[in-house]
Order: sequence, then structure tokens, then C-alpha cells
Amino acid sequence: MKVGVTFPQTEIGTDAGAIKEFAQAVERMGYSHILAYDHVLGANTASRPDWKGPYKLESTFHEPFVLFSYLAGVTTTLGFVTGIMILPQRQTVLVAKQAACLDVLSNGRFRLGIGTGWNDIEYEALGMAFADRGKRFEEQVEVLRALWTQPAVTFKTATHTITDAGINPLPVQRPVPVWFGGGSDRVLFGNQPARDSVIRRIARLGDGWIPQWQPDDRGRELLAQFHGYCSEYGRDPAKIGIEGRFTVKRSGEKDWAGEVAAWRSLKVSHLAVNTMGDGMKGAEQHLRRLEELRPILLQA
Repeated sequence: MKVGVTFPQTEIGTDAGAIKEFAQAVERMGYSHILAYDHVLGANTASRPDWKGPYKLESTFHEPFVLFSYLAGVTTTLGFVTGIMILPQRQTVLVAKQAACLDVLSNGRFRLGIGTGWNDIEYEALGMAFADRGKRFEEQVEVLRALWTQPAVTFKTATHTITDAGINPLPVQRPVPVWFGGGSDRVLFGNQPARDSVIRRIARLGDGWIPQWQPDDRGRELLAQFHGYCSEYGRDPAKIGIEGRFTVKRSGEKDWAGEVAAWRSLKVSHLAVNTMGDGMKGAEQHLRRLEELRPILLQA
């Protein structure tokens, strides 16, 4: 199991030197990768008294492609993963270009985690339709993989038109691994049939899965469903990565070892430790907690 770190987006601040030191320290400690959340805009709750989203205008978010490009230049082995990037609110071809460039500059250390998101305010501001985001999503994955593996692509649908053109340079990884967010076996959108549920889509299309569930009875049930769906599509579930999330705040210190052991028992390929929300501010405090967790997380 590869153990990485969730980048403390909302708590690390904006000092470039501190962010650089955070990444280099994480690498020195032996963590394998950094996972970063993605939000482009925050809502002003002063004009939205009924706002229920977890983030708002005051929540700091570094843009993942820019952040990871910076960190790729100051590290040598650390991997980078978006966990997740809201794909349908972005232009597909531009994402393909940015991801390929990052993969080249990091020498193949990038995984693209994607999802459909929940924040309609971002979709509105970025000029993308919120209601049909699920319909566009799968086609975007097809376009990305074509652009990452072919020097020239022709693709024409209602939402994408590419006429004998391609990106250059192509990524080191051809294609860049695409991991899907999502955590339940609900129907995707609207009145789509159950065969189009979230987990089925991941089993059918994903290189990996970044779920929201925990290593409890419900998590084991969903993982078993996922394995069953993989078999239906003729895919070996052992070849599809799973990235669990260990949130320090949720587990008291006496439960840390037990939760990590539970993730190991599920034989997940990756685990990201999230230190946010536990009263810490700035890179130094988060690094102290990560050092404290090393004996539990990075055991042989």
C-alpha cells in the first residue's frame, strides 16, 4: 500500500517557500504522493444564507495543475494526484494539454483523479452546464485518452469537435492514469437506469477509484460490489487501484492504528492521510502531525 498525503489546501496558506518545504519534507519522510482537492471559486455566503457547501469564499484553494507543476520542479520522487478535479466544468482539450505537460515535467509522476462535482456556482462562472455534466463526463474521458495516445485526433460530437489535431508533447504515460471519485452505488443522474451507477462506471472505465467510504461494513460491501462489476466487464479488479482516505480528525489518536490496519486489510493500493480540520494551521503544524503518524502509516 502506497501512503500519500492530502495537501492541506485550506490551511497551509500562500507562502510559496512553505509550500515547497511541505512537499520536500513529505518526500523526505517517505510518503509516496500528494493528493490535492480542486475548487476554482468559493461562494460568498453573505448573499447565500442557506449555503450548505463545505467550502466558501474564504476557503483557500491552490489550482492543482499550477501547484503540481511548481512542486514537480522541487521534488524527485513524489507523485501527484488530483483528488478530484471537476472535469465537466473544464474544457477537455485544455485539461488534456495541461495534464500532459505536467506528466512530462514530473517525468510520469501524475495521476488525474476526476469527478462531476456539486458546486453549480463554479459551473455557471466557467460557462459550463451543470445539469448535463454526467452526460459529458464519459465522453471527456474518451477524448482525453485519445489525445494522450495519438499524435493527431479526429473527434466530432455535439460537445467536442477536433479535426485532425493533437497535443505536443505527448505525456510520458500514454495514457495518463484516470482515477474516478465517488463512493456509492447510486444512479448517476436523472432517470438513468441502475446499470449506469457510479461504481459500475468506475469498474467499466477507471484506472483507479478514489472512494468516499470508510473501511467498515458498508465500505466492504461497496468494494465487493465493485469487484463484481469489474468481473462483469471482464476486468481484473486487482489491476484497478483504490485510494482510501484516512482522516485524522475523524479518528481519535487511540484509533489511528486500527483504522490504518483496516485499510490494509482491504488490500487497497493507496492511502492518503488527511490532516485538515484538526485545528492545525500552516505547513509546520501539518508536518509535525505527519511525522508523528509515520510509524503507523509507513510500517513495512
